[in-house]
Amino acid sequence: MATDYQDRLELLRSHANNSMLRGICHGIERECLRVTSNGRLAKTSHNESLGRALTHPYITTDYSEALLEFITPVHCRVDDTLTFLQQLHQFTWQNIDGELLWPGSMPPLLEGDENIPIAQYGSSNIGTMKSVYREGLWHRYGKPMQTIAGIHYNFSLPEAFWDVIGEDVEDADRVSVGYFGMIRNFRRYSWLLMYLFGASPVVHRSFFADDAEGVEKSGLEALDDDALYLPYATSLRMSDMGYSNDAQSSLSICYNTLDEYVDCLTKAIRTPYPPYETIGLKSGDKYLQLNTNVLQIENEYYSNIRPKRVTRSGEKPVTALRNEGVEYIEVRCLDINPFEPLGLSEQDAHFLDVFLLYCALQPSKPILEAECMEITGNFKRVVLEGRRPDLELQNAGQMLSMKKWGTQLLEEMLPIAQLLDEANESSLFAASIYGEQTKLEDVSLTPSAKVLSALQSGDMGYLEFMLSLSKQHADITYSEKLSAERTSYFEEIAGRSIEDQLVRESSDDRSFDEFLKEYMASEV
Repeated sequence: MATDYQDRLELLRSHANNSMLRGICHGIERECLRVTSNGRLAKTSHNESLGRALTHPYITTDYSEALLEFITPVHCRVDDTLTFLQQLHQFTWQNIDGELLWPGSMPPLLEGDENIPIAQYGSSNIGTMKSVYREGLWHRYGKPMQTIAGIHYNFSLPEAFWDVIGEDVEDADRVSVGYFGMIRNFRRYSWLLMYLFGASPVVHRSFFADDAEGVEKSGLEALDDDALYLPYATSLRMSDMGYSNDAQSSLSICYNTLDEYVDCLTKAIRTPYPPYETIGLKSGDKYLQLNTNVLQIENEYYSNIRPKRVTRSGEKPVTALRNEGVEYIEVRCLDINPFEPLGLSEQDAHFLDVFLLYCALQPSKPILEAECMEITGNFKRVVLEGRRPDLELQNAGQMLSMKKWGTQLLEEMLPIAQLLDEANESSLFAASIYGEQTKLEDVSLTPSAKVLSALQSGDMGYLEFMLSLSKQHADITYSEKLSAERTSYFEEIAGRSIEDQLVRESSDDRSFDEFLKEYMASEV
């Protein structure tokens, strides 16, 4: 089997292997806050006409009752994935009673913890567990952090791909070994995504409430009376003020093998953490968190990328991974682009396919401690000052111009884009490379720069500007009405989700205490 990048490219150039690239699968999860017309977080419940968040396959909620999450099914063509995502937006706009969908990753005006409602999933044991988990996130990280939204990009390669270019290991392990190599390369190069797609250089002051110390610690500067920013930042969402705390920072999750990854997460789920023990498990009969360990469950670990497998009902994600291996990967570091009605563009999605296939084809040695520190430092540097002129990153101990390195990576990716175009009878993959290259050549074209430029040169403040984009997106959506046939389809799914939740609630035969104890004690 070929282990060199160029040799792997040659293997894929053969007709039989190239056609295999049509089997790449995609799915998109887009989080999106519901807000009022004046930029406040919506305090209304998840609309009944959208179905039930617990059991609806495509429209659910994340942390807050106001934080919608759109989940597309798996498609082989990028355009089909985006079309379904657009239809979910259209159906939702028709059913949120005049509320708006916030267009960015960082939240709107927040008015204290009491005005950030935790998502509710009904009275079933699994529904209660989901709400208690979110209660625990509040006590551990604070509610404002849980209003941050993003886009998750799910990606899988056909098993035959790993047979052609995979490592020379047992068939049963080849796919997982291949995906973990891909994940390690993603970590090495994901700083490039933060430069190209980072779109959250600004945050509203209310995110910090009255915490002047928190503002000072963040290092943010005043943009205007209502907003804070960093001059060269690309993504405050992915900075330490986003998904981070001392417990998370202390974790050293290893991506060198599947077993090491599962063991690290399992240890975190089972290791008590004194500050969380101080919070306590319960207050009277009310649960404050699922447990007092470093992580309540695996999903609490806020990584940039996750190996994933579809789980059976009640099955732990780490159990599914250990028993059956990796099925796909989930990219989690993408900001919502506020200028795009769907949160990302067609060009973005095509480029992500090229980028991820590049990560899969490049050789991928294990990441040792020194390189891990280098990777972490590069990512943080681009998040906080990615648009700084002459910014340098570290590559194998040597300092290198970020723009020069980025251009080199795009040049190496171009043959992959051309292979994908050939397989899909398209020109969009190569076009995405050229489009992203313009951002390296002209920093003003990056989403983060465009946000700051609009706020610094215009006469609108942060809230007004974001609301104007939200209303533009609504106008675009309403101008392209969902067909009667598709409306009926989504109404049927919503109705079925209500019935499914009622069935779950009526079929529980254990108390929640018993259910939780059994779940936490189950083997991984």
